[in-house]
Amino acid sequence: MRLSPRLGFRLILVAIAVAIIGLRLIPRHVPRAPANPRVPDLSATNPLNQAGGGAAPAEAYEVYSALYQAPSDEPLVFSEKSVTDIPQVGGSCLKPSTPDEHEMDDAFVAANAQSHRWEPKFAIPQGYRLLSAADAAQAQSCLETHGADTAKCGGYRTVRHVRFLGVPGFDRTHTHALVSVIKMCGSFCGSGGIFAVEKAGTTWQRADTADFTRDCSWAY
Repeated sequence: MRLSPRLGFRLILVAIAVAIIGLRLIPRHVPRAPANPRVPDLSATNPLNQAGGGAAPAEAYEVYSALYQAPSDEPLVFSEKSVTDIPQVGGSCLKPSTPDEHEMDDAFVAANAQSHRWEPKFAIPQGYRLLSAADAAQAQSCLETHGADTAKCGGYRTVRHVRFLGVPGFDRTHTHALVSVIKMCGSFCGSGGIFAVEKAGTTWQRADTADFTRDCSWAY
């Protein structure tokens, strides 16, 4: 049977329409977004501040004494227990890129794997107060409650922060190091940071901020 041109044209249009509908009904493959890489749990793989570190190394006092030569606008109160923290920004806030930075990073983590005991050996013109772990906790409690317990908080009326110092991690020449200071005004109040220092002549000073430690400042 011969089809008329008009009927043939209609059949072609129907075939095209069926093909379009068929294509729309075919399920499309939607690529899955790659799962976010899991941030390593440094508290499990490299726990810090464990017990049993003993006395802090003698060289560490020279570094922190140099950093506190300028007068502070508040009393300097330190915990005798060394404490540090490495905020997890992509696994660690520290981003070493040179051999010297890698040395300091490794030394800092190793030095602070255990908590050490500070002794009254700092040479700070302003003077300072060194608190036991129990007294440091009491001082923070008084800061949180604004000295509500007058019997327990009378000795901490002028305290604004309790500072926790980390043990420095030195490079092999002992002219560069990483240090850590955490200023606590309560259990969940304060600020902290890990930064690089360098030896200039016979004293230590804070180094210019670089990508190595740029992300290592935080607030609680």
